[in-house]
Amino acid sequence: MLHILHYAGPPIIGGVEITIAYHARLLARRGYQVQVIAGRGGKFDPRVDFLLVPEIDSRHDGVLAVSQTLTDRGPDERFEALRARLRAILQEAISPEDTLIVHNALTLHKNLPLTAALHDLASQGWHLIGWCHDFAWLDALYIPVLRPGFPWDLLRTPWPNTRYVTVSEHRRGQLSQLLGLPAEAIEVIPPGVAPAQLLRLSPTARRLADDLGLWEADPLFLLPARITRRKNIQMAIRIIAALRAHFPNPMLVVTGPPGPHNPSNVAYLAQLQDLRRELHLTEQVHFLYEQGRGGEPLLVDDTLLAEFYALADALLFPSLREGFGIPVLEAGLLRLPVFAADIPPVRESAGEDATLFDPQGDPAEAAARIAARLKQEPTYRLRRRVIRRYTWEAIVEEQLIPLLS
Repeated sequence: MLHILHYAGPPIIGGVEITIAYHARLLARRGYQVQVIAGRGGKFDPRVDFLLVPEIDSRHDGVLAVSQTLTDRGPDERFEALRARLRAILQEAISPEDTLIVHNALTLHKNLPLTAALHDLASQGWHLIGWCHDFAWLDALYIPVLRPGFPWDLLRTPWPNTRYVTVSEHRRGQLSQLLGLPAEAIEVIPPGVAPAQLLRLSPTARRLADDLGLWEADPLFLLPARITRRKNIQMAIRIIAALRAHFPNPMLVVTGPPGPHNPSNVAYLAQLQDLRRELHLTEQVHFLYEQGRGGEPLLVDDTLLAEFYALADALLFPSLREGFGIPVLEAGLLRLPVFAADIPPVRESAGEDATLFDPQGDPAEAAARIAARLKQEPTYRLRRRVIRRYTWEAIVEEQLIPLLS
């Protein structure tokens, strides 16, 4: 069993508590038996056990009283009594063969009886992972209340049976110096982000992003248009094919249904689907019209369209003719790079701030122009870096689970 301990747990809001919540939920979803142990908080997920131990809380009245005595006179019988009580509670809750992740208590002084009790367990053979966010001995705010000797020295001494984790390379360097450990003996596992939550995606948008693998797109282009011949969608598909020479996994999402005023538009969709197959792009080019349920087509309303603007890396707009071209304005408002046909309405609305191409020209030439511009976009590069490396799912799957195993 895996236990995760901190002064406070979810649903309390804080950086450490958020980390605990995502780790616990995602590990439980992958079949781990997880228990959170904290002095504040409560059960936040039906799959995750929660053990409330009030004396673990850094703000518990008894802990605050002991902390004040420590500052004034050092450890006394109340300190030892609380240390023993916490040790007994943890010994009952955690088997020696279990793994215990402890956030901050190994390097922070907010509950030193707890720190001492945890050190007792580590010395007796319990397996600890010390997840270190902050270091009391390196913080000018905290140093005045610290003293040489026990128990303060526990915060700057490497523990037995303990693997240390920090949240950044910078923190790893600091902890390496503090504990006298080689940097390579300390793991770096950063906190993460939840893209679907941060972008406030609806259940429909989340389903589509997951079902179509849009989080794995690199880059993701949006073409918000009905499926009509003047939209020149076949050019967009050929550009995506050519972009495979420049990017790991380019994808295109076409949002609209076949245009309602010309029966030949259904035949045009079939031609586009054939082209998609011919170019081996069935996993890269998606018509949202095809993504309905129960045999019904999916019709994209303004809310869902806005969510796809939030998901996309860029606008791809290859129209042969437009009266104006509203998507250029929408993309500009939402800070998306615009890659569009060189036609008068686009030149009028975007000025010099769009990357233009000949809508009847060579798709490879257009793709090269798009790639050159997009690779110079810091916003795009950082966005892909975050999605590739810093989502909670990626962190748990690629860094936390290997650490546990």
